Amino acid sequence: MKVCLTIAGVDPSGGAGIIADIKTFTAFDCFATAAITSLTFQNTQGVFGFENQSADCVRQQILPIFDDFNVAAVKTGMLPTRGIIEAVARIIVEKNIENFVVDPVVRSTSGYDLIDDNALQSLIKNLFPLAEIITPNIPETERITGLKIENAADIRKAARIMQNFGAKNVLIKGGHFQGKREKAKGKTQSRKASDFLFIGDELSIFEADFIETNSTHGTGCTLAAAIAANLANGKSLAEAVKKSKEFVTEAIKTSPNLGKGNPAVNHRVKVFE
Repeated sequence: MKVCLTIAGVDPSGGAGIIADIKTFTAFDCFATAAITSLTFQNTQGVFGFENQSADCVRQQILPIFDDFNVAAVKTGMLPTRGIIEAVARIIVEKNIENFVVDPVVRSTSGYDLIDDNALQSLIKNLFPLAEIITPNIPETERITGLKIENAADIRKAARIMQNFGAKNVLIKGGHFQGKREKAKGKTQSRKASDFLFIGDELSIFEADFIETNSTHGTGCTLAAAIAANLANGKSLAEAVKKSKEFVTEAIKTSPNLGKGNPAVNHRVKVFE
């Protein structure tokens, strides 16, 4: 059994952050370990605040894990301060972690900013070059690159910018892009949810049927954690992304629909072999 480590915030409602990551690691038969960067105050209806941990607190959580386990993959989520980001970067370098997945969590679905500009610049500078893959959604991509994403050409430009920042491989999650595209065209038929994977100069597009649902809480965290688990289990990057998207799609379809806002997905779905 491979050991995976998530370094992220806690969502008390259980749908996103560390709790979602742990559920996802377990679904892929990995042993889950975790370090808490922030205690968030949220539920399915929104984020109402957070209390960040110190950089030293985060480092003191992580180091004993590496002293005790052979960590096969690391996934980061909410890294709210420059100090935390720099501490994580030093550990990733010290421990020579190859399967390192960076989910650049900068804003909640409800529009709550989770990281300031100073921390974001540190994330780009210190973690992007260390990551095997980064997994921004469209709003995160726009904030990171300064581009307004309106079409597929913009997605290519944005990926190139992030690779120029040092990211080797980029997965741009296209759910928000699909919504913008359909709204602009005024169409409702035959919608697809497309994610765009750039491995170097090569683009692969992963499509699934667009699911009309509010049950999307924690999908970004879940996808990134699934990619980390698949990499830990020896899958290639393209195969890891493919299997992870299949997992998230099925998890959305079978959501238990708990909560009054945007319910979380079902992390107990069958893992595809």
